[in-house]
Amino acid sequence: MSKNLLTIVLILGAIVIIAGGLLVYSFLKPPEAASTPIEALPVSTEPDSSTLDQVSQSDATVFQIVPSESEVRFIIDEVLRGSPKTVVGTTDQVAGEIVVSASDPAAAKVGTIQVNARTLATDNDFRNRAIKNQILDTNDYEIVSFTPREIVGLPDSVSFGETYNFQIVGDLTIKDVTQEVTFDASLTVESETRLNGSASTMIRYADFDITIPQAPSVTGVADDVTLEIDFVALAQ
Repeated sequence: MSKNLLTIVLILGAIVIIAGGLLVYSFLKPPEAASTPIEALPVSTEPDSSTLDQVSQSDATVFQIVPSESEVRFIIDEVLRGSPKTVVGTTDQVAGEIVVSASDPAAAKVGTIQVNARTLATDNDFRNRAIKNQILDTNDYEIVSFTPREIVGLPDSVSFGETYNFQIVGDLTIKDVTQEVTFDASLTVESETRLNGSASTMIRYADFDITIPQAPSVTGVADDVTLEIDFVALAQ
């Protein structure tokens, strides 16, 4: 082998090693921690032109989601080392407000729901770092948000202890992509000061320009991911 050819081979080899090292580092580097504890954005009860019904200010109660009693999850199926596996990622760093009028429950308003993506965790630390560094890019996009625009199916009256089913239509923003989604929701009015609820939807992550990098141990990943929330909200 000539000296020039050997030099070229060595240079190419060095480039491959460096590129491989950068790729490994992009997976394994420590992601940034949450910048601040999650806080709810206030819901205004002033009249406005939004598609949400106006809540009567005279008897409106503002409820805030309690992170320590709530959980957000994503659920996705994969094939890990030849066996099917359901991956679940969770966090309690979720915040939002709900405004309810005792005289007109059907006019309830739900504010923007925020989730700190930097705090999502599965049962595998390598996967966690891949999700934060490669998939959701949480160093740059810390918050996932859902801004409701319409609530469909709320009852005209409610009773304590009863559970009510309805839908929430709104804009889901992941990274820098926003798409309309519909959550199927349920809510139990436990008392005048406590609400207990849940909601879920299924999305195609490709619709949000999200790609899942290949890993040697993972031979298949589903196209759809389920998003769920269980929450407790207390009157303020």
